[in-house]
Amino acid sequence: MRIAVDVMGGDHGSAVVIDGARQALEAYPQISELHLVGQQKEIEAALQQAGCGDSRLRVAHASEVITMEDKPLDAVRRKKDCSMVRAMELVRDGKAEAVISPGNTGALVASATLKLRRLDGVERPAIACIMPAGEAGEFFLLDGGANPECKPLHLAQFAVMGSVYSREVLQHTKPRVGVLSNGTEESKGTDLTRDAAKLCAQLDLNFIGYVEGHDLFEGNVDVVVTDGFTGNIVLKSIESLGHGVLGLLKRELTATPVRKLGAWLARSAFRNIKRRMDPEGYGGAPILGLNGVVIKAHGSAKARAFMNAIRVAGETIQHKVNERIVREIAAASERLSKSTVQATAPVVA
Repeated sequence: MRIAVDVMGGDHGSAVVIDGARQALEAYPQISELHLVGQQKEIEAALQQAGCGDSRLRVAHASEVITMEDKPLDAVRRKKDCSMVRAMELVRDGKAEAVISPGNTGALVASATLKLRRLDGVERPAIACIMPAGEAGEFFLLDGGANPECKPLHLAQFAVMGSVYSREVLQHTKPRVGVLSNGTEESKGTDLTRDAAKLCAQLDLNFIGYVEGHDLFEGNVDVVVTDGFTGNIVLKSIESLGHGVLGLLKRELTATPVRKLGAWLARSAFRNIKRRMDPEGYGGAPILGLNGVVIKAHGSAKARAFMNAIRVAGETIQHKVNERIVREIAAASERLSKSTVQATAPVVA
């Protein structure tokens, strides 16, 4: 596996990214090359400080950085020597198979679309986020923010791509796919969700119809499909709620000596809860539908999160997710085309 890592776009500097890369090289011997893309002097100084001299490391110099304040498409076109674009070019040129970046999400989607192009048949790429749910389970939500405005066909394709990833990487034998709505009745939702649900019902999916917000954490669904505007709100709300609940528990459980004793006795349970809710354990979110593997790491990610993002990239490569997406998107298009022909065929008396 050959993986490129944009080391310049995170909140905590390149040293944190490089420490995560070091941990990944130790944990995953199947990595053959790990390209660190960014300002060469800074990378080399961080490598020396970390005592990391692994022969599988490669340094690719990039003089510019896309910031969170930059306008995505404008920055990609203007900053041609930025670390994010140079990392994409390594994949485009066949020198790497995957890109990991904690940088500006809009710029990452734009640079990936421009440099790598979409997979055959895919209308829009989608950010797919793994979230904890149920007892030791998880669900896959997409789109997490790449496409604020969507058409029904886009959501149907997100359902196909999410189902492929859930089945191949997360090992859900027959992933349950649902469209996020404000109720389970067919009359609920918007024109977008109603039309998307109709398309999904025609595909070779384990489609369970509409799912509501309370279904997400009860283990009732494996793949949740929505537009990027709604999906991003859901993700940020979940993240904020998680931090808020953990902060509330900490405050209340340390308010009195008796509560502190109770918290100490239940410490292993609280550790498990924290581990399940810790986004660093999930590493990063794959952007599905691109001609290459692209993983979005959180901007505030620490070393462990980057190590796991590299793991996610490796799993996506090993399971040949993109090849399977191309096949299943083609099959879905054929089904929808046949359905359209049948629906418009004249009735012979």
